[in-house]
Amino acid sequence: MMGRKFVNGVEGGSVSVDDRGLQYGDGLFETMGATDGRVRRFQSHMARLTEGCHRLGLPTPPVDLIETDCLRAVEGFGAAVVKLTLTRGPGPRSYPPPAEPSPTRIIVSTAQQVSESEAARPLIVRVCETRLGRNPRLAGMKHLNRLEQVLAGAELREPAVDEGLMRSTDDRIVCATAANVFLVRSGELLTPQISDCGVAGVMREVVLRLAKSLGIHVEVGDYTLDDLVQADECFLTNAVRGIRPVGCILGLKDFQPGELTARLRDALETAEE
Repeated sequence: MMGRKFVNGVEGGSVSVDDRGLQYGDGLFETMGATDGRVRRFQSHMARLTEGCHRLGLPTPPVDLIETDCLRAVEGFGAAVVKLTLTRGPGPRSYPPPAEPSPTRIIVSTAQQVSESEAARPLIVRVCETRLGRNPRLAGMKHLNRLEQVLAGAELREPAVDEGLMRSTDDRIVCATAANVFLVRSGELLTPQISDCGVAGVMREVVLRLAKSLGIHVEVGDYTLDDLVQADECFLTNAVRGIRPVGCILGLKDFQPGELTARLRDALETAEE
């Protein structure tokens, strides 16, 4: 696949070996979709990045610099995925962060082509054994510490499935490895609250707003696998793939194509980005 890389605005630049993002996972990232040279929902991603920077005590780089890097990275692409990584930058060999950090800004783009039939194909999902640790100070952010997702991702190989459902250490459904999860039960939309683990996805917020505009009742709460079994529909969301229907949770539940999922997918097609 074609792609480009920028480090602090320099195409093809490199990252220092003592960068705190590499040494300690000290940073944040955003994964964004782009179409015809334009990053979708860019301002929403920047709002989450800014909040994450505030919570971690990271200097927030000027949004116009990030936007310039992103536009350069996707120039000439029809469809692309853009990953922004922001670290605290180089620092001494110790956990306490430097008083005056020099953040590292990394933009990587990859061309992407997904057919309409593939985008609409119901996903095969399994429940992962790897659990998400509970830490309210980190919940919601896209911080660089993704080892839980790495271990869960390794579970998706045998048998081969599309995604993995992840639970907290107290058995609540939280998310998929790279997506938020929604259930539909008796015409109502249910989604786990992101209170002590998991990522509050940009597309999750878009879907919650769309549901409100369509008059769909939404409940954000705590759900278990029992709630999943009782659901009529299930779908996953992320910023790159949008809304993806779930067709099967291995060993647990099969789902038929759902009306409410289809309504939200249709509404997403015409929603402002």
